[in-house]
Amino acid sequence: MKVLIIEDEVLAAKALKKLLKEVEPEVEVMAVLETIEETVEWLGKHSTPDLVFMDIHLADGSSFTIFDQVNITCPVIFTTAYDEYALKAFEVNSIDYLLKPITKEALQHAMKKYHNLVDKQFDSRKLDALLTQLGARKKFKNCFLLPERDKLVPLPVSNIAYVYIDTKTVKIVSLELKTYYISQTLDDLMAQLDPSVFFRANRQFIISRQAVKDVSVWFGNKLAINLIVETLEKIIVSKARVAEFKHWFSN
Repeated sequence: MKVLIIEDEVLAAKALKKLLKEVEPEVEVMAVLETIEETVEWLGKHSTPDLVFMDIHLADGSSFTIFDQVNITCPVIFTTAYDEYALKAFEVNSIDYLLKPITKEALQHAMKKYHNLVDKQFDSRKLDALLTQLGARKKFKNCFLLPERDKLVPLPVSNIAYVYIDTKTVKIVSLELKTYYISQTLDDLMAQLDPSVFFRANRQFIISRQAVKDVSVWFGNKLAINLIVETLEKIIVSKARVAEFKHWFSN
């Protein structure tokens, strides 16, 4: 059985490979890929694996965007650090997900479902329907309650211009240039925000579509995102993620 692993955390990928060898000794890991761009390129050049393990949150964005760029016709088992109820949709469609840190028992259960699915002949249309269902069912944040002196004040998500991390402190900046502090990571926040509205520009910034003023071509074929509000530094999108940004912004 040939398996592809899409995971940007090195330790998590190594742990999964080790568990796979214990559960499925005959498994062959074709590759371990870390980014959306790398995955799209690899799938375009290699034969289809029997099974894909795919982390939902990659360093350069949501792995669901991969399905917009390539046609994946094999079963997929998603991995995630977030136990969100919408992911239960995978279970009823015989496509599983694994909650990190992945246990041997959970992997054994997922592989049993995979083998049952293969025995019944996997239909890639089920995956398309599932992804549509997941997008329709998932509930994203509409508002945050954020600390301000001795109070908690509501900040509608529609009023967020951008989110950034500054010396390990995560800050949310509103369209009125008001700054709020929040005790969550950018990964946590991105999992709660609608990815059609918010984009993880880099490891430091999450930006809102409505806050984008224009885009400048930057050195090395990168992009500099200019917002309608001021930022303390340039928001740079790497060359590897330019295509993803353009796709996000134009759709």
